[in-house]
Amino acid sequence: MPNPVVHFEVLGKDAEVLSRFYGETFQWEMESVMPTYSIAKPGGEGGIDGGVGSAPEGSPGHVTFYIHVDDIPAALENIAAHGGSTLAPPMDIPGGGSIALFADPEGHVVGLFKR
Repeated sequence: MPNPVVHFEVLGKDAEVLSRFYGETFQWEMESVMPTYSIAKPGGEGGIDGGVGSAPEGSPGHVTFYIHVDDIPAALENIAAHGGSTLAPPMDIPGGGSIALFADPEGHVVGLFKR
């Protein structure tokens, strides 16, 4: 299957509260990788890892998923051609890879990831 969903993210005002909520409620292993961000490891059959943490200052936060693509700039051009818009341009992330965020035609926030 091309372009699989490879990561999810829950960002809000209080990373500690959110991390504790998802870890305790769903028995997910939570690994702190930065002071305000943890990797959630749901495990189990077919589960994917995700992130739980603080949203950027001034942002209300969001829940989103990330789609793997081979070329983020090309994907953003294709998204724009189909009625979406870029919210955050490509940026490198700690540990390798790059991400970008876009809005679909209804404004839903979705991420792109390239390893």
